[in-house]
Amino acid sequence: MKKGDVLYQQYLNILKEELRPAMGCTEPIALAYAGAKARQVLGALPERIRLSVSGNIIKNVKSVVVPNTGGLHGMAAALCAGIVAGNPDKELQVISQVPAELHTDIRDYQKNVDLEIVPSESGLVFDIDLRVFAGADQARLRIVNHHTNIVLIQKNDQTLLELPVSESSEDHLTDKSCLNMASIVEFADCLDVDDVRPFVGEQIRCNMEIAREGLNGDWGANIGRVILRRQGDSLEKKAAAYAAAGSDARMSGCEKPVVIVSGSGNQGITASVPVAVYAQETGASEELLLRAVALSDLVTIHQKAGIGRLSAYCGAISAGCGAGAGIAYLEGGDARTIAHTVVNAIAILSGTICDGAKASCAAKIAAAVDAGILGYHMFLENQQFYSGDGIVTKGADNTVHNIGRLAREGMRETDKTILEIMMNC
Repeated sequence: MKKGDVLYQQYLNILKEELRPAMGCTEPIALAYAGAKARQVLGALPERIRLSVSGNIIKNVKSVVVPNTGGLHGMAAALCAGIVAGNPDKELQVISQVPAELHTDIRDYQKNVDLEIVPSESGLVFDIDLRVFAGADQARLRIVNHHTNIVLIQKNDQTLLELPVSESSEDHLTDKSCLNMASIVEFADCLDVDDVRPFVGEQIRCNMEIAREGLNGDWGANIGRVILRRQGDSLEKKAAAYAAAGSDARMSGCEKPVVIVSGSGNQGITASVPVAVYAQETGASEELLLRAVALSDLVTIHQKAGIGRLSAYCGAISAGCGAGAGIAYLEGGDARTIAHTVVNAIAILSGTICDGAKASCAAKIAAAVDAGILGYHMFLENQQFYSGDGIVTKGADNTVHNIGRLAREGMRETDKTILEIMMNC
């Protein structure tokens, strides 16, 4: 592969699409975006709202604090924040510039508006269907499959936008079937870092900043600080602690942006922060760091393309595998090293459940980073998991395929059970 090749451009396009700044957990922010956009279409503050959402939206919004709301959490808070104070032009940063004086307005609106929230019956994993009413006017807006993928806009009897709806989480995005482990390493090797500096560089800067905030402040369960205080400050533990600390802050409503990967800020943090910590401690150049983080991102995306954006399978595990691969590359690992690192890491924690976005995500991130690094260290010691060891099979890409099947097919009922449990807590 070389710059100018079709495949090179596809990989670059994938990174550009997937690495996006977002403030707050992306599912509540998608609700805020839907609310802000629906109000814009309606042309007035809604007097009545009907929201239909899929189970995975409910799962991932229930327990996180929505930033710039004065500490509110949940679906109604996210939606009302977008309606009252959101700027839809900023998409996943829709409520990033809400002044404190509007926090009371958001709270009062949530308390007084006629709001009905019902489960979606579409069968889609990601579905937000919002209807808003004011006087004789009404508007409808629908987002499916990923966080800003608007497929329907209507006002009164007029359809302003209508796109076909598929069951693919990759709707209207670059085809990711081109991704494979060998080509990802080739891409990192031949990468013109100026092509990715604007967004991979921003990923490193933003995500390290929120990681530092997580260690310096009092956020969530303070998993990052617990790791550093109780488990030592080795480079491996420092990498895990910084990544966990970023999630500590983000899940608790920290008003700092994160650059996401595969629709998730936690995955964006996990794929980048451990690699950046290693680079900082080992004196790696900026160029090498950019290559290594781009590789980590693509390894994460490769796994998530088969799993789907929302699933019963914890996405941090995929990003932890990516981080292990990125660290291996940072330390001179070749394609064989990267492939073995990923397979080893996949075998360690596959099947870890996603039970929604909340404080304990930080602990899962720490475990995922540990697994990624252990997968690399196993290779350095000439140790590995072999085909037939559980879901591991011959070839890294084939093992990645198995993970996708496990998440999409095997954990479908698990996802339903998780949601049922959460709704009764």
